[in-house]
Amino acid sequence: MRIEGSSAFVTGGGSGLGEATARMLAKLGAIVHIFDRNGEAAEKVAKDIGGVALAGDVTSEDDASRALNIAAKAGDGLRILVNCAGIGTAGRILSKGGPMPLGDFEKVIRINLIGTFNMMRLAAERMSQAPEREDKARGVIVNTASVAAFEGQIGQAAYAASKGGIVSLALPAAREFSRFGIRVNTVAPGIFLTPLLYELPEEAQQNLAAAIPYPSRLGDPSEFSDAVRFLIENQYINGEVIRLDGALRMQPR
Repeated sequence: MRIEGSSAFVTGGGSGLGEATARMLAKLGAIVHIFDRNGEAAEKVAKDIGGVALAGDVTSEDDASRALNIAAKAGDGLRILVNCAGIGTAGRILSKGGPMPLGDFEKVIRINLIGTFNMMRLAAERMSQAPEREDKARGVIVNTASVAAFEGQIGQAAYAASKGGIVSLALPAAREFSRFGIRVNTVAPGIFLTPLLYELPEEAQQNLAAAIPYPSRLGDPSEFSDAVRFLIENQYINGEVIRLDGALRMQPR
């Protein structure tokens, strides 16, 4: 899919991996729509890259539809969706205080998995109405999972389940959307230097980096956006999940 001149939509685009993706798309000439629950963060990034800030919740059909309708009117229709919005709340299934509150599990699943599905289904509808490009292409969707989908650690049951669901969505969605010329791929990042990790002491960051075989450092968000670019531009990659982790395999704890 050609990025230049395309209408692109990034959830969680106000910070971290989403912000890096929004900046990459803008640099390559896309019309970037930044959708974030934090409206101020979205505005800040949008102002910096010449994009469009849209405040809203990925789990809300009304919020998502309103924002996607704006993106669908730009360029020759909505072409690119990158789902980066998510949370990483930790908690044991059974702790000294008793079983994990069901609401805690539901919240993570709702934001990470259901939010991704909500944006994907609504974006695909709008992409399917866009005119065909070369190779009968209409759009591309890139979702964000995590290596926790494969090696969830103790305390990551909810997070791992939500990201595992996103991994499992890639192939059936890609198969279903093929008749519209819409591709679906997923990136499963390892440990990246996002705002959450910036808050950790330097020693803690170094300990995390030491577990990564090579390169033994935390991932840079620009490396995530590079992978997203590859998945957008390479028309033959479809239904795939790419690990982006420096050969990291998470230990139980």
